[in-house]
Amino acid sequence: MSLSRRDFLKLSGGTAVAGAVGVGVAPQEASAQPPENRIKGATETKTICPYCAVGCGIIAHTKDGKVINTEGDPDHPINEGTLCAKGASLYQIVNNDKRLLKPKYRAAGAAEWKEVEWDWALDEIAKKIRDTRDRTFKFLSKSKIKEKQPDGTEKEVEKEFTVNRTDAIAHVGSAALDNEECYVLQKWLRSLGLVYIEHQARI
Repeated sequence: MSLSRRDFLKLSGGTAVAGAVGVGVAPQEASAQPPENRIKGATETKTICPYCAVGCGIIAHTKDGKVINTEGDPDHPINEGTLCAKGASLYQIVNNDKRLLKPKYRAAGAAEWKEVEWDWALDEIAKKIRDTRDRTFKFLSKSKIKEKQPDGTEKEVEKEFTVNRTDAIAHVGSAALDNEECYVLQKWLRSLGLVYIEHQARI
């Protein structure tokens, strides 16, 4: 990049003015003490991010039984200190006054949600899954296929196949699951006969 003499003088003059304006710092401001380190005296614990199966390393700092800071672990071989948006907001899982601690239920036709117990909610979900599966389970299904005839031609025929499935239930996975949880969940979903199994990362 080439500068003419006129441009050089303009640039030099602007820099000098900007420097003169920024120099005026009061003595009391210059001698101000830096803020105290918020993790001073805290217990450091290394853990793994619970959100997805990548397994990024997290450093959690606790003081008086409370989480006061979370950050990426620079010594971890997977993330080397970096975190995605969900991992970076991990601190808010614990320290969030809007976090729901119990499930909420809204009955059919009702306008308001009400807080319910975990045991009741899980039992209701299990009942609905069982009822839907029992009503819609298919052991056999007919499908048209092309079948080769003795004369060498192909003819479309309808055949019956064993399918053992339900088309009435679908499942959307979550990136909050680790590999082991995904493995167990897949075995359970397949044993129920589900064929519509998706994951949030593909949506």
